[in-house]
Amino acid sequence: MARKSRKNQNTLPPVPESCQIKTWKAALYIRLSVEFNSRRGDSLETQKQIMEAYLALHPEIEMMKTYTDNGVTGRIFARPGFEQMLADAEAGEIDCIVVKDLSRLGRNAIDTGYYIEKYFPLHHIRFIAVNDQYDSETPNNSPSHIIVPLKNMINEAYAADISKKVRSQAHQSMKNGDFIGARPPFGYKKDPDNCHKLLVNEDTAPIIRQIYTWAADGVSLNIIVKRLNEAGIITPGRYLEEQRMLKPCRLTGSGKWHTWTVIKILSSEVYVGDMVQGKTTAIGHKQYTTPPEEWIIVRNTHEPLISREQFAQVQAIRKLAAEKAAQRVSVPYSENILRGRIFCGHCGKNLHRQRHHNSSKYFFHCISNERIGKGSCAAGRLCLNETKLFQTILTIIRQEADTIIGKNLLLKQKDELLDKQKQAIHKKITKHRQENANSQKFLSSLYESHVTGILTREEYLQMKTGYEETITARIQQIQHLEKQQDELEKQVSHYSCLAEKLAKLDEDTALSARLVDQLIERITVNGPEDIEIQFRFTNEFPRVDEVLNGGCSYE
Repeated sequence: MARKSRKNQNTLPPVPESCQIKTWKAALYIRLSVEFNSRRGDSLETQKQIMEAYLALHPEIEMMKTYTDNGVTGRIFARPGFEQMLADAEAGEIDCIVVKDLSRLGRNAIDTGYYIEKYFPLHHIRFIAVNDQYDSETPNNSPSHIIVPLKNMINEAYAADISKKVRSQAHQSMKNGDFIGARPPFGYKKDPDNCHKLLVNEDTAPIIRQIYTWAADGVSLNIIVKRLNEAGIITPGRYLEEQRMLKPCRLTGSGKWHTWTVIKILSSEVYVGDMVQGKTTAIGHKQYTTPPEEWIIVRNTHEPLISREQFAQVQAIRKLAAEKAAQRVSVPYSENILRGRIFCGHCGKNLHRQRHHNSSKYFFHCISNERIGKGSCAAGRLCLNETKLFQTILTIIRQEADTIIGKNLLLKQKDELLDKQKQAIHKKITKHRQENANSQKFLSSLYESHVTGILTREEYLQMKTGYEETITARIQQIQHLEKQQDELEKQVSHYSCLAEKLAKLDEDTALSARLVDQLIERITVNGPEDIEIQFRFTNEFPRVDEVLNGGCSYE
């Protein structure tokens, strides 16, 4: 290409679009921690107003999205809103992050510094902290400038001090008999005039009283659970969800009562009017159980739902039952290698493994009709002997093994075909790359032709766009071919490895936890002779299936 003369710069075409002022796609990040909920200046609305006022003075920044983490401490970065914002940034949806000040990004000096100094620059993300007058695009605002780490350290120290004061205040409140939990115990509600005081909830208190009445009469836990489910009594988790005190999640449960829920209720002294708190403590953002001698107990803080006599009677009955169970000489339970993988084909619930009269014999059965209520499962009493069940499972595994071994032999017969196909793909990729190289050379000469007047600006832009689109299409095709070829080679290798492992199964092979974990995803039992197995590798080899079916085209 001819060397350009600096003397004729005034005859060059207009400034390319790439040199025009950049438009930033911005995200507003708002965080409000538990400690600062009462601080007016840090409210969600105030933070947003400050950032919107800033953007109004910077037309080159376009607000695309707003991410919020409400009630989340700044000392950790595992926040839903923050993580979603980073995911969107990595996907190219945003390239600018705006916060009210550095403390809203985080109050952990090391992690906050990492994002400002490493992560954001690496992903070409502009970062702005309005009140701290920090903008990563401003030349004198280097991320390593002393003011940034200094403020981060101040923010972390401030958060630690506030957290310490909050814990101290909470500890004193517990000693005073104040309720400090986020949600009241089942059977109670918070006083509208004082959230630290419990009042009887007449909607759920009768449920608690009924459970204690049954327990005092000697009714077993399983029968209590069955009665509650058959009567359609709402569970604690679902009640909190209905009252909008708990969002649908794992804590809301399945809507059915379980023995552990009843045990928790029967062991809670809150129902005799005593406040028992401090059963757990937070260490390094994780909850740990504290020993009973460290619990904070304050007597007669609220109206009881049951008498102390009835509570003592229930504890005595449960203790006697536990002692009788402990006195029984029992054979240790063997491992349940199908835990979490075997289900009833009629109701979809897990099959329960049970031992036969303290022996070494086990059976699996569906307990929906016993625990949830009659009619919960159409199968009636579905019951299978474990030994026979294992034999059936092994038979199905061997049949699947024979199929895979046979397909692997067919796959090996296609090695020559696969090699030829690989060579053809390699030639096609080489051709695409050579064509792209030629297109790149021609594209480079277009600009010179435009400068020298051979091409008009419109002709130049039209031809440039056409060649760029062609080059991009070839690059995508190359990537597609390489990806498909790589997937096929990996799947063929893994399929052969699987076939070799399955070939080692013989009549003496026993069903083991390792074998189940390697091969089985789910077992569905419709009846003693009707068992379906979903293998883990069922959908792992789509390219191999294409080869075996005579396909596998890369066009």
